[in-house]
Amino acid sequence: MTYITLGNLTMSLYTMQKFFFALNRDVEVQRRYQQDGKERAKLLDTFELTDEEREAIDRGDIGKIYVLGCNGQLLMHFAALLGMPWADYISAMREGVHKFGPVRAGIYTMTTSQDDRIAGV
Repeated sequence: MTYITLGNLTMSLYTMQKFFFALNRDVEVQRRYQQDGKERAKLLDTFELTDEEREAIDRGDIGKIYVLGCNGQLLMHFAALLGMPWADYISAMREGVHKFGPVRAGIYTMTTSQDDRIAGV
């Protein structure tokens, strides 16, 4: 397994995103995730996730998963699977940044502070 290392931060971002890719496309993976308990645990065991990633996925913590670097195109389908309306999904990502800090890796890595205005926005 290849992990991305940034200073003292190590994560299996690629594996986490592979999990969401599978979840978004495979009804059997969706069924197993929705089972909770032992079935969900066995499913998550098949992916080499960090404890932090696994806990966030298990709890359906959109904000934390976003901050860990998951691609929004993959994450939005997970939010839909959880029954989360679009506005709540967007809010959950924003709340994740406020609660857990800037996005740590991936294409959404934050290079500005939360209060910076970019292009007048």
